[in-house]
Amino acid sequence: MKFTRRMAIQMAGSSALIPAAAETLSAAQVPQAPKESDKTPKIALGMGDGFAPGATDPAEGPRRIKQLGVNHVLSGGGAAPWTEESLKKSMAPWKAMGIQVSNLMINLSPDIIYGKAGAKRDEGIEKVKQSIVAAGKVGLPVVEYNFYAHRAMEGYFEEIDKERGDSGWTGFDYDLVQTAAQQYQTRPEEKGMKFRDLPALPNEGAHNLDEMWANAAYFLKAVIPTAEKANVRLALHPNDPPAPVSRKSQQIMGTVAGWKKLISLVNSPANGITFDCGVTREMGEDPVAVCRYFGSRDRINHVHFRNVLVQKPYERYTEVWLDEGLNNMFAVMKELVKNKYSRLIYPEHQRRLSYDTEHMKLSGYPGGGGYAAIAFNVGYARAMLQAALS
Repeated sequence: MKFTRRMAIQMAGSSALIPAAAETLSAAQVPQAPKESDKTPKIALGMGDGFAPGATDPAEGPRRIKQLGVNHVLSGGGAAPWTEESLKKSMAPWKAMGIQVSNLMINLSPDIIYGKAGAKRDEGIEKVKQSIVAAGKVGLPVVEYNFYAHRAMEGYFEEIDKERGDSGWTGFDYDLVQTAAQQYQTRPEEKGMKFRDLPALPNEGAHNLDEMWANAAYFLKAVIPTAEKANVRLALHPNDPPAPVSRKSQQIMGTVAGWKKLISLVNSPANGITFDCGVTREMGEDPVAVCRYFGSRDRINHVHFRNVLVQKPYERYTEVWLDEGLNNMFAVMKELVKNKYSRLIYPEHQRRLSYDTEHMKLSGYPGGGGYAAIAFNVGYARAMLQAALS
């Protein structure tokens, strides 16, 4: 191409604009949004959160979760005792996608939970200890568990968010009347009964607080020294729903006072809780204050990040979208960051969307959603985290 005077003038004019443009860009630049690191909280999802119904490709779930920018997952760990081999096998497809398995739930036997005398309880505890040792060897930092005398799921039902396109909510009502179609109904003869009046199940029995606390103390005193040596933290999930009495049994993790007592049984960072800001509000408590209490003592070993509307503490509430409940989710996130919490945050219990109903695997809760709603939860939680870190 022939070089002309016109072209030279045009180039000179363009170059004259460069300093001004560069100055404008520089003035407009702001620091890059903070990234997750070893010293910050980390957004996590469940292993099953990325799969569609009937999925046959084992890489499908990890790929969908990775596409959301999530690098940590959690799940159930299978029957105890875990071994290095079994854990590495379950971690392999996630590791291949650059995702770390950072929390697995271990199921405790009824002999442990209900304190049944005899060799079976100690045998079950030994299997848990073996699993914790295996977790430490493969670098699994947190093992979560439950200690329900009975989980109050018979009180769940679906509600509809009329102002949000009829998306699904999960409600809980202590006075919910059981029907033949009740999702968590266990016996036909209970039709017409309120949840609060349901009798104890034959395989569970009825248990008071003194019994359950003695059983929890026996368990923790046996396993916490093993967890400390393995560099593994245990996280006890609160009672969810936090019904005062569930099938005639009292619940040790159904109050904040119970959470505080739990960490006093064995004074160790390995003996911590899953802090759930939704459950905290369901009990009528202030999630920020509760987060401060446990976070300042380094006893939060896992976090569930969700929001609720509460009509009556402990007895009647609704799990809603993260941006529409009573909790100030940004204040909760800021408190976690302030207390240097650096483990997982699970934005769980996604709400039901029509798209998920038509295309994706739904959560197991009435009014629960699937992958599209999970994507919303992840985006919201990450925005809260980046803002808090800033």
